[in-house]
Amino acid sequence: MSDEVEPGFVRVRLDLSYDGKDFSGWAKQRSRRTVQEELETALRTVTRSAETYELTVAGRTDAGVHARGQVAHVDLPEELWAEHADKLLRRLAGRLPKDVRVWRAAEAPYGFNARFSAIWRRYAYRVTDHPGGVDPLLRGHVLWHDWDLDVDAMNAASQALLGEHDFAAYCKRREGATTIRTLQTLSWVRDADGIVTATVKADAFCHNMVRSLVGALLFVGDGHRPVEWPGKVLAAGVRDSAVHVVRPHGLTLEEVGYPADDQLMARNKEARNKRTLPGGGCC
Repeated sequence: MSDEVEPGFVRVRLDLSYDGKDFSGWAKQRSRRTVQEELETALRTVTRSAETYELTVAGRTDAGVHARGQVAHVDLPEELWAEHADKLLRRLAGRLPKDVRVWRAAEAPYGFNARFSAIWRRYAYRVTDHPGGVDPLLRGHVLWHDWDLDVDAMNAASQALLGEHDFAAYCKRREGATTIRTLQTLSWVRDADGIVTATVKADAFCHNMVRSLVGALLFVGDGHRPVEWPGKVLAAGVRDSAVHVVRPHGLTLEEVGYPADDQLMARNKEARNKRTLPGGGCC
């Protein structure tokens, strides 16, 4: 599938962040406030455009999920980009609400697609088991778990989930979409303030995958389930009612990774191919 930019247009990469608390996720929805809607409206306003230019994003975050390192792209007419490029960031800062910011706007290299050129996405999920609860200044970004957590047990349980698998047991299925993913990193660290942070990195994620994985591993950490349980759930390949999808506010998209510029188009095409696991079943 070709992803050539139309003649007379330039592809612009946007690096942005947002607090997801008051958003119904990234994607535009009727009568709901979304990040995409806010950004597209602001872009149309500050460039004084008659039409709305649609954004493509690296990862569609759910309602309540935050982003520190989100990436999007938009194709703009060459003359519009030439006129507004130098002042675009400052003008967007003056127009956008305070819970979404664009930090960089630059012409993208050939073959770049914010979604399909990405080779990994890295999320963090933050939780505390402090008996007193969550620091009020962090309450919008940290989950309180009212049981002591064994980080070593959670790291041990995470090992069985790494690699390429069908994550159907940890995803909300969508018609026609694969649930096969390659989980590159899943690790837990407790900092000096007692915040336990999960780092979750994969080539891509299916719906509810990170929050389901976190929910399963919290059950291991607090002793309700054995270390082997998350791996057995994965192998079963079906949703387990015991896997709890944790609340979204502890989750932040931290970073999106891309290959070298000369590999962008190849990655773009590769990522559009629907995957199956060796030797069998699809999704």
